[in-house]
Amino acid sequence: MRSTRIAISAAMLGALAVPMLSATTASAAPATVAAAPASNCSSLPPLPYEVHTAAVTIRSKATTKSTALGVLYRSHKFTVHKKSGNWLYITDRSTGVKGWVSGTYVYRDVRMCLN
Repeated sequence: MRSTRIAISAAMLGALAVPMLSATTASAAPATVAAAPASNCSSLPPLPYEVHTAAVTIRSKATTKSTALGVLYRSHKFTVHKKSGNWLYITDRSTGVKGWVSGTYVYRDVRMCLN
C-alpha cells in the first residue's frame, strides 16, 4: 500500500514537472539575446581594495604586536603601496595616516570573466 502511494506520487510529480520544463525551454528558445562585446579580463583595470569588516587597525609595522596608528573603516578610501606577506602598506585617503593593515580584512574584490 505504501509503495503504491509512493509510485503514484512520483508519477504525478513527473507529470507535473514535464510540462513546466518544456514550457520553460519553449518560451526561452525564441528569445534572442544580444551579444555583449567580448572583453578580455586582463584588459580591464584591477578592482580596488576594500575593507571587508567593520574596521581594521592601521599599525606601524606588519605585525599585530606593533603600535596602532589609526583605524580603517569600511567606508574609507585608501591606497595600497606595497605588500609584505599577508600585510598591506596603505595610506588612508580621508585621514592621511600611513601604515600596515592585515590582508585578512582588506583585500581586492575579484572579477569573474566568462569568455
